[in-house]
Amino acid sequence: MKIQFPVVGVVGCGAMGRGIAQMAAQAGSRVLLLDAQPVAAAQARDSVLQQWNKLADKGRITAEQARSWAEQLQVANTLTDLAPCSLVVEAIVERLEAKRELFAALETLVPEQSVLATNTSSLSVTAIAAGLQHPGRLAGFHFFNPVPLMKVVEVVPGVRTAPGTVAALTEYARQFGHAPVTAQDTPGFIVNHAGRGFGTEALRILSEGVADVATIDRILRDQAGFKLGPFELMDLTALDVSHPVMESIYHQYYEEPRFRPSVITAQRLAGGLLGRKTGEGFYRYEDGTAAVPQEPPVPTVDEMPPVWVSPRAARRAELYQLLKDLGARIETAASPSAQAIILVAPLGFDVTTVAAVERLDSTRTVGIDMLVEDAATRRRVLATNPATRRDIRDAAHALFARDGKAVSVIRDSGGFVTQRVVAHIVNIASDICQQRICTPKDLETAVTLGLGYPLGPLAMGDRWGPATILEVLFNMQTVYGDTRYRPSPWLRRRGALGLSLTHVEES
Repeated sequence: MKIQFPVVGVVGCGAMGRGIAQMAAQAGSRVLLLDAQPVAAAQARDSVLQQWNKLADKGRITAEQARSWAEQLQVANTLTDLAPCSLVVEAIVERLEAKRELFAALETLVPEQSVLATNTSSLSVTAIAAGLQHPGRLAGFHFFNPVPLMKVVEVVPGVRTAPGTVAALTEYARQFGHAPVTAQDTPGFIVNHAGRGFGTEALRILSEGVADVATIDRILRDQAGFKLGPFELMDLTALDVSHPVMESIYHQYYEEPRFRPSVITAQRLAGGLLGRKTGEGFYRYEDGTAAVPQEPPVPTVDEMPPVWVSPRAARRAELYQLLKDLGARIETAASPSAQAIILVAPLGFDVTTVAAVERLDSTRTVGIDMLVEDAATRRRVLATNPATRRDIRDAAHALFARDGKAVSVIRDSGGFVTQRVVAHIVNIASDICQQRICTPKDLETAVTLGLGYPLGPLAMGDRWGPATILEVLFNMQTVYGDTRYRPSPWLRRRGALGLSLTHVEES
């Protein structure tokens, strides 16, 4: 196979630059490492060689492969040493002027047909290329850390990037063994843009006092299937990384409400509570392990009251079957008795709104989140309203814990927790498609590989129904009066027509 770029320069030898250089050498390119700090390039080369030697010792690669790749990876002493390069990838500090100065110098050194690529994650590719005499040769080539493991790369053309530049970088990414996706030159590109829904909505839930950090994380892991809860993830990535990204995308989109950051992370960043690397973030860490508070015990209830289910409850038939399986005494009259637990299962609304609209006794009304079918979850989530009696709350908790499944009881919230976060993720992804930032297929690839979600965001929408997600958003907007929850036209039209979000056929 012909190597797309025989000689590759990598400028910037931090973790990202090292990873790009490693993959380029493994793809068969001769790689020249350059850094502003004289010893950094040599240290980066040594670090990569150590990784290869460890892989060889474990039998995952041959000793010959390790030697061959080591010969391909070399150190450049000055910028002029990069003159033979057919591709130069920049992975330096995220400052526009620094990148512009570097590429202006490179343009005078490398052949005119050479490609220039920036690994920027937050700056405009168009702005970086603006000062070049031949801006068509520059594109974004955005990898994720650690590069050998994160198998997605965003290829980002600026407004003057030549199609051939995009095609060449796309093919080279495949030679890396990565999955290339093409994104418009917009803030956050695909992955950092699509990722705004998970953490920012969890922070809003926390700020409303709906539940504590550990409970929100448990719900989104056990009910929605995420590998990490949002606060676990923010502790892992560190707030000095994640909060500036939140602010950057919010401001670059001119204060778009969907991306609104939280004062919670701003305060914690200012206080140095960055996450695992500082020993304390949303959790405290001892020897790298989070100290997670225990869940409240299941209450003991002497006599279980009967249960009456609202006729407007989501998944009502399934909810009745669940109650039967749990041994509940179910009332089927048009209205509840004076002793019954009143059970509602809203989509997007809070328990308070449902109790008021349906004229239910709020002191005995409890909500259950039925967005996800019960058989597919490891946790049930109940919500009280401000008037719910403690004995009713305890009885509902004990009832739904009878079969041993975990139960979280939280305060009132429009959309509780899972509905809010999932709907926000799907809505932002839908608007990415509406803006034609990328294709739906590339969006799903980028998010599943780049963020590790259990499903792509559009597949999430299909999994629980675009019309259902649309209902959640409309009702949340009613509860909160916030344009943050306005449905994207792309989702609204497909939800109204009963169309799939992932199987899209349009010109």
